Amino acid sequence: MTARLSGMPHNPNIGSGMSLADIPKANHFTSKLPPDPLFPTPADSHHAPRQKLGPRMVNGALYTYVRPERQEEPELLAVSPRAMQDLGLKRGEEETELFREVVAGNRILGWDDEKGEGLYPWAQRYGGWQFGSWAGQLGDGRAISLFEIVNPSTTARYELQLKGAGRTPYSRFADGKAVLRSSIREFVVSEGMLPFDLCWFCIIEEADNEKTALNALGIPSTRALALTLLPHSRVRRERTEPGAIVARFAQSWLRIGTFDLLRSRGERGLIRRLATYLAEDVFGGWQTLPSRISTNETDEGSKKPSSGLSRDVVEGTGAQEENRFTRLYREIVRRNAITVAWWQAYGFMNGVLNTDNTSLFGLSIDFGPFAFLDNFDPNYTPNHDDYALRYSYRNQPTIIWWNLIRLGEDLAELIGMGAKVDDEEFVREGVREGVEDEVIERAETTIRRVGQEYQAVFLAEYNRLMTARLGLKTEKKSDFDELFSEMLDTMEALELDFNHFFRKLSSVRVEELETFDDRREVAGRFFHQEGMTGFGKNETNARNRVAEWLERWRSRIMEDWPQKEEEEKRIRAMKSVNPKFTPRQWILDELIQRVEEKGERDILRQVLNMSLNPFDVDEQGWGGDAKEEERFCGDVPHVKRAMQCSCSS
Repeated sequence: MTARLSGMPHNPNIGSGMSLADIPKANHFTSKLPPDPLFPTPADSHHAPRQKLGPRMVNGALYTYVRPERQEEPELLAVSPRAMQDLGLKRGEEETELFREVVAGNRILGWDDEKGEGLYPWAQRYGGWQFGSWAGQLGDGRAISLFEIVNPSTTARYELQLKGAGRTPYSRFADGKAVLRSSIREFVVSEGMLPFDLCWFCIIEEADNEKTALNALGIPSTRALALTLLPHSRVRRERTEPGAIVARFAQSWLRIGTFDLLRSRGERGLIRRLATYLAEDVFGGWQTLPSRISTNETDEGSKKPSSGLSRDVVEGTGAQEENRFTRLYREIVRRNAITVAWWQAYGFMNGVLNTDNTSLFGLSIDFGPFAFLDNFDPNYTPNHDDYALRYSYRNQPTIIWWNLIRLGEDLAELIGMGAKVDDEEFVREGVREGVEDEVIERAETTIRRVGQEYQAVFLAEYNRLMTARLGLKTEKKSDFDELFSEMLDTMEALELDFNHFFRKLSSVRVEELETFDDRREVAGRFFHQEGMTGFGKNETNARNRVAEWLERWRSRIMEDWPQKEEEEKRIRAMKSVNPKFTPRQWILDELIQRVEEKGERDILRQVLNMSLNPFDVDEQGWGGDAKEEERFCGDVPHVKRAMQCSCSS
């Protein structure tokens, strides 16, 4: 095992870092929010028989102290070097016994058993709307948070969590376990979606350099540190499978469903307390939240609202009066608008966008039946239980807004009270009789206005990303219809691969598109290996349609890149934002089979490396088996396109 892990790809950017034992740790979440009243202290939980912890209904709390179940002979399969760096852990720490014990749940770091004090693990309580219906109490049924890590270099704080670590009070009728299949999927994709700040002009400036600054797709996401196989754990799902644990981390694991459950239980004091914690401890203070945008500016999604307002400042009058809780709502909405724009621009589908799977921090969270698009089909859903296509690619922006409306309803009382939100009578008793209509009108007005911002921010971010993916320096309003929409309609009609289309387009030179015949010839590059599969299988018509679009694209490229000597820079810039590799369903299925059934380990490291470095701008490969790398980047096998999977994991 040591040899396998030490063979992980070398990352020269990783600094010295700290050991897991010495790195700063905290427990802001448990120190500032109320615990399960049946086990109010870590010691109460630690000394209780595990079966007494639950599963059960919990009231008046945000979490329950609960320890991971001990695991027998766990095998550390993989560690993300990028995650080690971002957490501030030193290289080689993954080889220590302490690291392996912690990520397997066999060591509670920071807890003094003799004194009965220190940091102690916990599971969150939340509910959720699932497939449009209220599901009641859900919570972390198999995820247990260990502590918060503070990177000493960046001061960034992350909550480290083990998924598959055992039963909690929120497990309901489940076993608290996770299977290796779903754990591999989450480990690979969450690191492959590693966020970066896509600055298109920065990319253009870097295009002459030997290295690109972009190392992953850049979709806001939770992260994965380590993957551990539990060889003695057999988990029954559709079949009996080996168990596993993913050590994952995020700035926050709070979800819309956290507020949903509090509202459903009438725990209005906890709604205020949680909202305050979210603003002050997660987002960095009330002053960081965005202020209101004037009515005539709501369509300007690219315009960033000002911030810096203190806690008690109220903006606007009447129905448009906005207090600090409105600013908190706006922050959450804008974050999620940006995230779903990235999903749409890169063809990612979560597969199960319930409110308990929608992050308040704006992250992609809880990877179950997710997928990246193969052929462009806006009605595709990777979830084979999603018969109504509720969570299809086409519907994701609408569904995220539906979820955000539920959040608006959860916060409606706080938003609707406007300037009187801190009146003692309201804080103590709630909305008094006679002012309900005023509160409702203000809350509804706010949700509508912020909804307009959601649409504007989504479209602005989507246009920015698509502009970059098509290699353009400038944004024109006409591009949406003439380039973006027509391109997607063509992809759908001809059954073209979504991400492969952009990557292949990156290598097309303007000089290859001078005549209509030239463009018809180039059009064939975008078809599958077996030839044209859509549009009535009429290749002549298909080539003509692609050629017509290429003519429009060529004209726009020549507008933005008029100098022929800039062609290489433009190609390099496009390859810097259009991945050569994405972790498709068929690749993950093969990976799972080879790790689980054949006992392979190097293939996991190889796919992780490709996911962490998906662009391969120089076309040099990833240093592994070159034929296998090209196969993973090549045409999706016909019978493996648009695969679906279940929520069971």
